[in-house]
Amino acid sequence: MPQHILVVPYNPQWKIAFRKEAESIREILGDNVLEIHHIGSTAVEGLAAKPIIDIMPVVKDLRQVDEKIKSFGMLGYEYLGEFGIPGRRYLRKGGDERTHQVHIYQERDCFNITRHLAVRDFLRRHEYERKEYATLKIRLAAKYPYDIDQYCDGKEAFVKNLEQKALMELAMIG
Repeated sequence: MPQHILVVPYNPQWKIAFRKEAESIREILGDNVLEIHHIGSTAVEGLAAKPIIDIMPVVKDLRQVDEKIKSFGMLGYEYLGEFGIPGRRYLRKGGDERTHQVHIYQERDCFNITRHLAVRDFLRRHEYERKEYATLKIRLAAKYPYDIDQYCDGKEAFVKNLEQKALMELAMIG
């Protein structure tokens, strides 16, 4: 059965779910992990989202991550390797009705790490864009409740524009 796309109002429990899962991931990755960030829509207070916790560990060495596939499997994660983004390790939990997604980057992958954090922080600071994004996601989920490809395609231009704005703002601030 295809994934059911459901966008729900922000839930403060997502922060707690992130912290709990981050602890388990930190145990698996050990001293290879430098930071673990809550990213994606569930990391933005007030933003409607699919109830999937996105987690971004930053590690010293991706090869050491590849050696932990079995440990992640014991936590219920499916290991999908780069999954379309060179230099990333992607894992998901919950199958088609996933509950968690893990995007692991090596510390020197500044571009991917920065863009994820910039978009998250931009949405935290800008209510108008946050509401606009929520409206788009709710509309797309209603239109394509079982078609993740159409849902993602429908968000693509908005997200790319959002990422550009976030990175430009970050350059101006930093």
